[in-house]
Amino acid sequence: MTISFDDFLKIDIRVGTVIDVQKFPEARIPAYKLQIDFGNDIGIKKTSAQITDNYAPEDLKGKQIAAVINFEPKQIGKFMSEVLVLGFPDENGKVTLIEPDQPISNGVRLY
Repeated sequence: MTISFDDFLKIDIRVGTVIDVQKFPEARIPAYKLQIDFGNDIGIKKTSAQITDNYAPEDLKGKQIAAVINFEPKQIGKFMSEVLVLGFPDENGKVTLIEPDQPISNGVRLY
């Protein structure tokens, strides 16, 4: 499917820094609850992420990652997810997060 550039601009992908990671034992598939700082204009957003195979909580705290910030919030059990973190599957089909290769200001938009 081909999309227009205007369609692409509707997807708001920003960089943020993971500031807190909690285990999410209630999740059906192993996951973490993340709090991500997207800077002063956007603030701190929360999400759940099924990334436990490739990341330990201590590896995530302080990591900058990419996320879609303009999806509707999604209820996951008793937890409300506000953003969607982005990644690619590794050779085993497990998520590898998208992250900048140098520090970027939180909240900067992908283009």
